[in-house]
Order: sequence, then structure tokens, then C-alpha cells
Amino acid sequence: MPESSTPLPAPTIAPPGGKLGVLCVGLGAVATTFIAGVELIRRGMAEPVGSLSQVGTLRLGKRTDGRSPKIADVVPLAALDDLVFGAWDPFPDDAYVSAQKAGVLDAGRHLEPIAEQLRAVQPMAAAFDANYVRRLDGENVKPERSKRALVEAIREDIQAFQEQHGCDRMVMIWCGSTEVHLDPSPVHADLESFDAAIDDDHDAISPSMLYAYAALLEGVPFANGAPSLTVDVPALRDLASSSGVPICGKDFKTGQTMVKTSLAPMFKARMLGMDGWYSTNILGNRDGEVLDDPEAFKSKEHSKLGVLDTILQPDLYPDLYGEIDHVVRINYYPPRGDNKEGWDNIDFHGWLGYPMQLKVNFLCRDSILAAPLCLDLALFLDLAQRAGMAGIQEWLSFYFKSPQVAPGLYPEHDLYIQQTKLKNTLRWMIGESQITHLGVEYYADDYLPQDD
Repeated sequence: MPESSTPLPAPTIAPPGGKLGVLCVGLGAVATTFIAGVELIRRGMAEPVGSLSQVGTLRLGKRTDGRSPKIADVVPLAALDDLVFGAWDPFPDDAYVSAQKAGVLDAGRHLEPIAEQLRAVQPMAAAFDANYVRRLDGENVKPERSKRALVEAIREDIQAFQEQHGCDRMVMIWCGSTEVHLDPSPVHADLESFDAAIDDDHDAISPSMLYAYAALLEGVPFANGAPSLTVDVPALRDLASSSGVPICGKDFKTGQTMVKTSLAPMFKARMLGMDGWYSTNILGNRDGEVLDDPEAFKSKEHSKLGVLDTILQPDLYPDLYGEIDHVVRINYYPPRGDNKEGWDNIDFHGWLGYPMQLKVNFLCRDSILAAPLCLDLALFLDLAQRAGMAGIQEWLSFYFKSPQVAPGLYPEHDLYIQQTKLKNTLRWMIGESQITHLGVEYYADDYLPQDD
């Protein structure tokens, strides 16, 4: 559909009554930090820092109107008390044991007070294949071997969870490990080819695709938090649209890429030239172990390398950005655990070509940054489905390194453009005017032509 200056009419949003089931594929550091955080927050034992949906505000109308309510107060989101958690994982540990092993949260302050609730999250057997995640080998896996049988088993899990917990609606979030790199192929081109490939147990159909397919068949919105291909193929994109199910991805934008998509717009805005950007990371959690496999790293590298081109637009500014040496490295270093460290060295130049450098040393906590993204995505995907917004949710690009967009569009990677898109979409959904930041009306007396 061509872009238009006339927005679509605001949707009718069904109320968020009843329970919302949140199914996490993977019950490792990210998922357990997310689940534990929500359990603590809804008991008044913590604050939802980092969650735009819970802490962020939404300016409505002019600056002079003074209307900036919290997003949660004006957008009909599901209440945290209505969330019910489930998960799949190839390891049998419940959320309490898994969180202890992950070592992200303080056991005394943040795990023991909610131990009962965490122990209740028992992982369902995973549709796991070590050919796609080579550094892991768990025992809590489904006995089914054919890909068709695995799809049906996942669907049965979804149905059983919804019935057991009395959920009115569901969402699914991939919090699992990065799979080996897969390129789009003819088997992904349409649903008929995709179905045939499943029946043939084709190598191009990964476990994450089986989860995404099962979710769409069950009418469950799906978010992909890893850089794997997963739901970003024509067959599943078309199925999501035709089935009325929202999808989004790929790869949570947490540490180094969050910084990169914040700094790169600064260089572009000031028309400063760039010669090179070197990024390296060390981390020691399960994600780091998986990414130690070159084929898994290839998926992550592709996700991380893609952000600069669309921000800096070297085709429009070849003299400034046409020959950048952009290097990304990830190193598995077990002693660091979930406390990831990222180093960035940026070589750039300014007036008359004089060189300068910027160096960033970011000591972050990977799962602490990812957990609030999971919460926002669960709530916003549920909102989108209740609003009848099917298919790719580009307005949720804010949360991803490699945002999904409609075919033929380039993704916006600029963090601030992404935030504006997200907030303007929320304004549109609740029938409020868009914020353009033009503001000429405040200077009408100065800007309008004066009579002689």
C-alpha cells in the first residue's frame, strides 16, 4: 500500500479483560529475569524501571496543553496482575532454579520472596535440535522427531496451557538462543512450500520457525528476540496477515546496539564523516556460549552490522559514510556471566577533514536490559491484536536490532525515529493527534508576512 499523508482511522480496541498468557520460548537468564521482575513489581517490591509501557509518558496535544499522562493510564494495556507465565526449555529447571543458575538477580532480595511463584513455572519439553544450537544439549526435549509432529506438539502445549490457566488471550516471545545462520530459500516463499518442507523435515525449517508457525496457527502473536530468521520469511509473514495475528522481531536491542543506534544519529545529524567503527563484546552467559559457535555468531553479526547503513545513508552521503570499516566481535568469557562489557572505538572526522575519536566502554547487564523489553512487547502485541492490527508491527522496531518491515521498505534503525514512530502509533490508536514537533503556531506573529 502506498504511503499517504492521510492516516487511517483509529482502530476500535477491544478491552483487555481476563488473563493474558505469556509463553516464553527459553527459560534462561532473560526469561527468568523478566518473570521474576513482573512478580516483584506486582507485589510492590520493585519498580518497572526500563519499561516504556509502565514508566513512560505520552504527550498529548500542544506543549502548552500540559498533557503528558503515563502510557499505561491512557492506552488500554493488560494489567500486570493479569499476566500468567509459561515456558519451554531444553533444560528441566523451573524458573527458580534457572534464575539461580543464571546469577542475574540477588537470591536473597529478588528470588526468595517469590520462590513459590517461580517454582510454579515448570518448563514444557522443548522442540530442540542441537544442529541449530550446537553449544547446548538439554534433556527436557520432546520425543517427537518429525517437524510436523513437533508443530502439533507445540500447538497442544499452547492449548493445554490456555485451558489450564484460564487465559483469554496469549502471546509468545522467543527468549531462546540464537540459531545457526539461515538464508531465506524457496521453501520459505509461500505457505504451500513451507508446509511441504515441514513434511520433508527440510533443514531450512528451524525449531524457532516451528514455534512461530504453531503460534500463528493458534492465533497467538509472536515476537522474535533473537537474530534468527524465524518468523521473518514470506510464508509466515503472509500467514500472520491472513490470520489476523501480529508479529515482530528480530533480536532485542539491549546493550551495544542501543548505544550504536543512539550515537550514529548524532554523527549523521551534524554531518560529521566516519572512517571506522569497531565494536567488541565479552559475555559469559548461555547466550555467549551459544554465540561462540561461528555459525550462530554469523546470525548475530548480520543483525549488529546492519544498523549503520540505514542510519548514515552512505548512498546519499558517499563522501562522509561511503567507506566505513565496520567491525563487530563477540567473545565468550565465562567469568563475566550475564554482565556483558562492550567496547566501541569510533574514528570520525570533521571540518577540513581533521580526525577525531570517540571511545565507549559500556558495562551492562544483558538480561536486566532485555527483561523490560519482554514486558513491553507482550503488552503491546496483545494491544495490537485487540486493535485488529495483523502482520508486521513496524511500530515496535524500537525494541529490535533488525526490525521487521513490509517488503520493499528499509528498516528505521535510528532509536529516536523508532521512539517517535512508537509513540505516534499509540496516539493514533487512541484517537489523538500526531506530534510533528513543527511548532510554527507558537511564532505566528513573527513568521507571517507583515503589512507595509
